[in-house]
Amino acid sequence: MIPFRLTNDNVRMPALIYGTAWKKEHTVELVEMAVLSGFRGIDTACQPKHYEEPLVGEALMRLASHGIGREALFLQTKFTPLSGQDPNRIPYDPSASLAEQVAQSFASSQRNLKTDYVDSLVLHSPLFPYAHLSQVWEAMEAIFHSSGAQQLGISNCYDLELLQSLYRDASIKPAVVQNRFYADSGYDRELRLWCDEVGIVYQSFWSLTANPHILGSREFFALTQEYDKTEAQILYRYLSHVGITPLIGSTSPQHIKEDLEIFSFELKPSEIVAISSLLL
Repeated sequence: MIPFRLTNDNVRMPALIYGTAWKKEHTVELVEMAVLSGFRGIDTACQPKHYEEPLVGEALMRLASHGIGREALFLQTKFTPLSGQDPNRIPYDPSASLAEQVAQSFASSQRNLKTDYVDSLVLHSPLFPYAHLSQVWEAMEAIFHSSGAQQLGISNCYDLELLQSLYRDASIKPAVVQNRFYADSGYDRELRLWCDEVGIVYQSFWSLTANPHILGSREFFALTQEYDKTEAQILYRYLSHVGITPLIGSTSPQHIKEDLEIFSFELKPSEIVAISSLLL
C-alpha cells in the first residue's frame, strides 16, 4: 500500500502520484492499469497539448466499475496559462479575462473528469507581471471556496522569492509545489528547505529522465546490489525518505509493479546522505 500524508489543507495525498502527461490515446488503459495495480493519486491538466484529460475521466468511470470510486482517489489537475497551450486547442476563451479563463478551464476539467471537485488544483506555471499571477490565484481561490478544489498549488516555480511572495499574499496558501527535479535548478535545494519549513509538499517530475548521471553512478550501482532493487526504485525511495512526492509515468506493468514496491525497504541514514551529496 502507498502511504499517505496530510497536507496543510488536510488533504490525504499519496506518497506516489501517477502522471498522465504524454500518454495520448493510451491514457485510459494506462491510468486504469496504474490504479488497479495500487496507485491512488492521478495528476493531469486541462492542457490538450500534452494531456488527454477527457480520457482520464473515462478511466475514472472504468475504475468505478471495478469498485474504486472517485472518493478513493487523489485527483490533481491544472490551469495552464495561454503561454503553455497549443494555439489551436485552447480549452477556454483566450480573449476572456484571466479570472474567466481559470473558471472556464476548471469547468472543462469538471466535464472531462466527470467530477464536481478535485483534490488539488495547480497553476501550471507562474504568470508575469506579478499582478497577473495574483489575478489567476484569486480565481483559483474562488474555486477553492466553492468546494471545487480541496487545495491549491503551483508548478514550474523555481524562484524562491516569487513563491514566498505568493505565499505571503495569498489568502489560500499553496499546499504543493510541483517542479522538475533536475540539476539546472540546483534540485531546488533552498526552495525545498523553505517548503519544508512552512509545510508545502514538494512534488517532483522528470525525476528519472533528468538524472541519468545519478542513476548511472557507482553509488547507485552499489545500492542496487545491496537491496536487489533497480536504480529507479532507489531514487524514488530516496525521494520519499526526504519528503518529496514523485510523479511517476511508467507505462509498463513491470515498472509500475516496481514503483509500488519501493516502500518494502528503507535506506540507511548514511545512504540518504550519500545520495544527497550527488545532488550538488
